[in-house]
Amino acid sequence: MLTLLAPAGNIDIAKAAIQAGADAVYIGPPAFGARKAANNSIEDIATLVRHARPYGVKVLVTLNTLLQDSELPQAVRMAWQLYEAGVDALIIQDLRLLDEHLPPVRLHASTQCDNRTPEQIVRLQRMGFSRAVLARELSIDEIKRIRHATLQENPDNPIELEAFVHGALCVSYSGRCYMSERLMNRSANRGECAQMCRMAYDLLDGQGNEIRDDNGRPIHQRFILSLKDMDRSAYLGELIDAGVTTFKIEGRLKNADYVTNVVAYYRQKLDQLAEQYPTVTSARYTFSFTPDPARTFHRSQTDYFLHGRTPAMASWQSPKSTGQPVGTYLRTERNWLVLNLLPGIALHAGDGIGYGNEGFLVNGVEGCRILPNRPVRLRAGEPLTRNSDKAFTDSLRAERRVPVRIALTETADGFNLHMEAQPVPSAPVARVSKSFICPHQPVENSGLASDSQRRQLTKLGGTPYICEDITLPDKPFFIPASVLNDWRRQVVDELMNTPVVTSETTEAKVSTGKSVMNGSQTADPPLMTCRYCILHEMGHCRKTDPLRNEPRYLRLANGTRLLLHFDCTRCEMLVTK
Repeated sequence: MLTLLAPAGNIDIAKAAIQAGADAVYIGPPAFGARKAANNSIEDIATLVRHARPYGVKVLVTLNTLLQDSELPQAVRMAWQLYEAGVDALIIQDLRLLDEHLPPVRLHASTQCDNRTPEQIVRLQRMGFSRAVLARELSIDEIKRIRHATLQENPDNPIELEAFVHGALCVSYSGRCYMSERLMNRSANRGECAQMCRMAYDLLDGQGNEIRDDNGRPIHQRFILSLKDMDRSAYLGELIDAGVTTFKIEGRLKNADYVTNVVAYYRQKLDQLAEQYPTVTSARYTFSFTPDPARTFHRSQTDYFLHGRTPAMASWQSPKSTGQPVGTYLRTERNWLVLNLLPGIALHAGDGIGYGNEGFLVNGVEGCRILPNRPVRLRAGEPLTRNSDKAFTDSLRAERRVPVRIALTETADGFNLHMEAQPVPSAPVARVSKSFICPHQPVENSGLASDSQRRQLTKLGGTPYICEDITLPDKPFFIPASVLNDWRRQVVDELMNTPVVTSETTEAKVSTGKSVMNGSQTADPPLMTCRYCILHEMGHCRKTDPLRNEPRYLRLANGTRLLLHFDCTRCEMLVTK
């Protein structure tokens, strides 16, 4: 079945993702999770597993940093602890783990394994991986070729393909970025990325002069490696047709507001495809808001090579959230900014407003006049965006309920209470039946008795469940409300601990035979290997506009120069020192 996979920096964010309609969540363990700011204890992950089970939601754990030799035993112990906690899969990068004694849990190959080619994905399939997380740069046609190759290799049980559909983009191929490690001594492959691609650079020619853009302005301290965020929400059907089975949202460092909004947005998009694609399943949920990715953290959007190379993949003016356009600045009156607001836009105290690479908070609002929290100098006509929407984030509430069927029947010496829950139509059904000894005491008004029993047994507030159907005896007997409530609580408690999804075990993995950590790797690889190209972004593709004053350099604010190579045969840009 198709899966919507949501990020979770902690257990509370994971719960928010589940309520918003995620089919699975991925979360980091106490160590080795490729995000040092998003680690969670084994106990918290076990709690999350128990919380997720009634909803039919799977819990995946990221064990995807490159490991030092001394860390392998600890990583293996952690894998067993996570397996015993009930997680559904481990996402790994360091293939040396396959040489270790791992638990029989599904393994997913992280995108950090540089999963770009049919050969690499088939190789992972032969190793026993259940799923490969595809490189973000792949086009629809490349994904189709990968699926074709995996079906040829194993038509009955091909490896699952997981593709990113939303969130922040790394400018380098995942697993092939060494700039942070080499320049800042912070390894991106060990969860310590310094986000060099979000820094400002000058673009220099071969003589060290700043290159000018088409408007004649020097490319000076601009964010020329900072990509817009991915948004493939318009192409989910194409991805399904290409063979993708899991849609991944990036963002383990994002907050609960972002995750709730974006997961709800993609949940609705997928539900709209349910009639066309039977593998799309939907839970029962309600939203108090209209999902809109532009109203939480948002760097504008790109489909990022899904249909080939396109212009305007990067956001050179700012690496920050661009947010929602709200209007333009007109003038200042006694510290109040007078704006020309776009139709339908209403600002509120607490909103965050951005302009260029700057921003401020709104302390007061009077119609089209706002009071900033600090002195602001703007030019007339300056476009403004709202990158923090107070009213919208305050409205972000989602509730997910699991349909349950209830049946109360007579037994020889009492009654049996049966409940069964099915979180989505395709999921297994969890069933619990308990018999209770109770006298068959006649009642004078059978209608009132049935109404009372129905009312007591369907009180499911505070649980994941909502009653979809209830069956009661045709001839009811008197049962005290307190007794019925106790029976209901006992059955519900047991139902919540009855898994509707179970962790799938796997066959023993094929040993790599050597310590292959990151695919083929030269002794001194480029700092970055990118499909994104600065020249193409500028409209100066080398294939049609040969370079003059070669080579090209990037220069950081501290004066550090980096050399750019353009491999036009592969359509790749390499960054070297």
